[in-house]
Amino acid sequence: MMAEGGVTKIKSIQDLVQDASRVFEEKFGSKPGVAACAPGRINLIGEHTDYNDGWVFPMALPHVTVLVGNKTSTGVCRVVTTAQNADEPKTVEFNLPTADKPLEPGQPAWANYVKGVVQCYKGTLSSFDAVIASAVPLGGGVSSSASLEVATYTFLEAMDPNGPTKDLKEKALACQKAEHEFPKMPCGIMDQFISVMAEEGHALLIDCRSMESKLVPLADPKVVVLLTNSNVRHELTGSEYPTRRRQCEEGAAGLGKKSLRDATMEELRAAEASFDKDVFRRAKHVISEIKRTVDGVEALEKMDYVTFGKLMVESHNSLRDDYEVSCPELDQLVEAAVAVDGVYGSRMMGGGFGGCTVTLLRKDVVEKTVAYMKEKYTGTATFYVTAASKGAQILTLQ
Repeated sequence: MMAEGGVTKIKSIQDLVQDASRVFEEKFGSKPGVAACAPGRINLIGEHTDYNDGWVFPMALPHVTVLVGNKTSTGVCRVVTTAQNADEPKTVEFNLPTADKPLEPGQPAWANYVKGVVQCYKGTLSSFDAVIASAVPLGGGVSSSASLEVATYTFLEAMDPNGPTKDLKEKALACQKAEHEFPKMPCGIMDQFISVMAEEGHALLIDCRSMESKLVPLADPKVVVLLTNSNVRHELTGSEYPTRRRQCEEGAAGLGKKSLRDATMEELRAAEASFDKDVFRRAKHVISEIKRTVDGVEALEKMDYVTFGKLMVESHNSLRDDYEVSCPELDQLVEAAVAVDGVYGSRMMGGGFGGCTVTLLRKDVVEKTVAYMKEKYTGTATFYVTAASKGAQILTLQ
């Protein structure tokens, strides 16, 4: 992927299909007849609200994971990944699950995402040969895992005599269950929901309590979203995440609430003296972030990018100061972005301690913004210009 003006070109679905098909012919000696893809995602606002029953507001990326392959009658599934940084081996074989012999997680780790989906698939399974190719950056907090899960599920649907499920929520929940049970990641619902349900030119507001969702237009050709990968990952992530969850639960219990979704800032401030200072600040972030998400969607529906941008910056500051999950690299990127005229707002995204920032800006200032961010950033970042893209789809091979 060559960079132009500092922006990295995103590999197209067609190019990924060609790459995967070439490998498929080399490995299996025939042309693939089935293909599917699913996107990664960014979250525009609503960070660390999902496990507090709040709202999140993601959009699908043009970065996708592709599976190509063929249905077989052997009862054995053979899967190859082309990812350079996937753990070895790059090829796995496993039998179709039965009631007596369900699939179980194992090595290599990347294959657990595929095996988990096969085990959790709701339709009629058949064995297959497949090759995976992906443009979704691994480890950048843009949900390469959900992209692979949903692409795998969609590939299975393409081979299913009963066809794709009409129940998209059931599909997303099956993919989430696969991630819980095989890679053993207790993820929320956001990543699988947006990868399944996204529509081009729309972001998706998801209520993490009711699991209802609403499409929100985001298709102004003058406005783009800049995804910036800091290319750093601090080791704190694993230990700090469960601590934040516990502190949020403690905050909700202290307010007599089922979750922080039900609490108000007035209630929190009135009880401040009874809280540990860290628990108070964690609760303050979540309660304010839930409100920012709702307010942000209202602003975006009016195409009020200035207000949405201010809320993004407030979100970043809250994640930095109250939730304490930012890091110097993310702060540098956000500070540089918002200093450029024509940038509406910027914020860190995801679990924190590294990963990506997301920036809303005018299309005509992208080059200037990227140049300034590169100048001010002490590391080496990767930049992608993105737009709200389509969710999972079965592809037609030529």
